[in-house]
Amino acid sequence: MNRDAKTQSALVALARTRRMQRALAHAYLHQHAPLPTLRLSLGFMTTTTCTTEEVQDAAAATARLAGGHRMTVLGVARAEHTAYVVEELGDGELPIAYRLYLEGPRIGHLVPIQAWYERDPNEAQIRARIAKLAGLLEPCARTTTEAWMLSTRVVQRRALRVAGQDAPIRKFALQLRVEPVSGMGATGATTVTAFLRPDAKLSEVLAIPGEAAMLARVSYTGVPSGCGLPKETVVLLSE
Repeated sequence: MNRDAKTQSALVALARTRRMQRALAHAYLHQHAPLPTLRLSLGFMTTTTCTTEEVQDAAAATARLAGGHRMTVLGVARAEHTAYVVEELGDGELPIAYRLYLEGPRIGHLVPIQAWYERDPNEAQIRARIAKLAGLLEPCARTTTEAWMLSTRVVQRRALRVAGQDAPIRKFALQLRVEPVSGMGATGATTVTAFLRPDAKLSEVLAIPGEAAMLARVSYTGVPSGCGLPKETVVLLSE
C-alpha cells in the first residue's frame, strides 16, 4: 500500500471540504449584502480583454524566454530575523534581491535591497553578492504542499488601457491566503496585482529553521504580455 498517495488524497479531500465550508460561511455572513448586478459583470467582461499584444521591449522578451518572473528563497539570517529572496526576471536582466522581515513593524513585507543597485552595477556584480550572501544563510526545508491550502479573492477589478490596443486589459487586486488544511497552524495573506486572469497556484512551502513560521511561494498571472506570464511572490505564514 502506498501510504504517501493515500495521505495526499486525504489532504486533498479535506481541503475541498474546508473550501466548501468557508464558501457557505461567507455566503451566510453576506446574505443581506447587495450583489453586483449582472449588467455590471457582463459590462466588465465584454468591454475588457484577457489577452494583450506581445510586449516588444527587452524586459518582456526575456521574461517570455524565462517563462515569467521566478522567485527563490535563498535562506534565513536568524540573527536578523530576516529571510532573503531573489527574483529572476530573465537572461540579461538584473536579479532583484529582497529582504523578507520575519518580525517587527515590516513583518511579512518584501523590501528590495536598494543599496545593491546604486551606482549602476552589472549582472555579474549582483550575482556575486547573491552567491556570497547565500553562503551565510541557513537554508529552508521544503515541506509538502498538499498539507496547505491556497484561497484567492478578487478585492478590486479594473481596466488598464494599453497603447496600440483597442480594448483595455483586465487588472485585478487579488488577495492570496495560505493556511493549513487541518485548520490549525500558521497562516498568511497578501494582496498582489494580477493581469488578464485572477489565477494563482501554490508552488512551494518552506519551513524556517528554528521558527514556527513558514514561507509559501505563490505563482499568479502578473506579467501582461500575450496570454499572460507568471509572476511569483513569497508569503510569510505565522501563528
